[in-house]
Amino acid sequence: MYKFDYTRATSVAQAAELLAANDENQLLAGGQTLIPTLKQRLAMPATLIDIGPLGDLNFIRAEGNAITIGAITCHADVAVSADVQRHNPALAALAAGIGDPAVRSRGTLGGSLANNDPAADYPAAALGLDAKIHTNKRLIDADPYFTGMFETALEEDEIIIEVTFPHPEKAAYEKFPNPASRYAMVGVFVAKTPIDIRVAVTGASANGVFRVTQMEEALAKNWSPEAISDIKVPEDGLLSDLHGAADYRSHLITVMAKRAVAATM
Repeated sequence: MYKFDYTRATSVAQAAELLAANDENQLLAGGQTLIPTLKQRLAMPATLIDIGPLGDLNFIRAEGNAITIGAITCHADVAVSADVQRHNPALAALAAGIGDPAVRSRGTLGGSLANNDPAADYPAAALGLDAKIHTNKRLIDADPYFTGMFETALEEDEIIIEVTFPHPEKAAYEKFPNPASRYAMVGVFVAKTPIDIRVAVTGASANGVFRVTQMEEALAKNWSPEAISDIKVPEDGLLSDLHGAADYRSHLITVMAKRAVAATM
């Protein structure tokens, strides 16, 4: 590791002030991505600002037609929450399938969305459910929030406070995980809400999570696996690596999408 300073934030306002003081300062929540990158000397922060102790960011609250989850709520708590399991079982199942027990007990919702790893699971849920990302400055809709691989609409001193997920009428998440890392080689979140139908894909694109509008239009007419069985996402822009070529990932998108729709029936 490179040498860095460490401080525990006592409030969101203090954390934001510290972030703004130096563009090389970084937030630390669960640390499931940041700590390994520090060990590999891939990150060189001036100061780590630990927001883990901010208990007011750790909650799950069912209100009206949505569930709001605090930014430092860990994956394991989302997975076992009675409210999430009742109102949004697809989100609970997604959280239960992240990494391993150690990762789920430390990794956080806000950290995952702020990092926006192209193979992470939560971005698919956020985009698939049209989640609302609340920060210390504003509310950001899911569509404009995700801007590319490891990139988001967050400003330098902007911190995720909580995320609101609308209750879906139907929803499911299916992923083909890398057997070693459990990251999604392809993960597809499908959701039918009173407003629209969404199909969000993670793990497949060099630009991160994205929607498949052709599948959404087909499912709006006929909510069935057969409606999307012949729809293929173009290989251009899809990841191709030692784990799977672009044409393989294109095929997996259709397979996982069909499985997700079938799981809701």
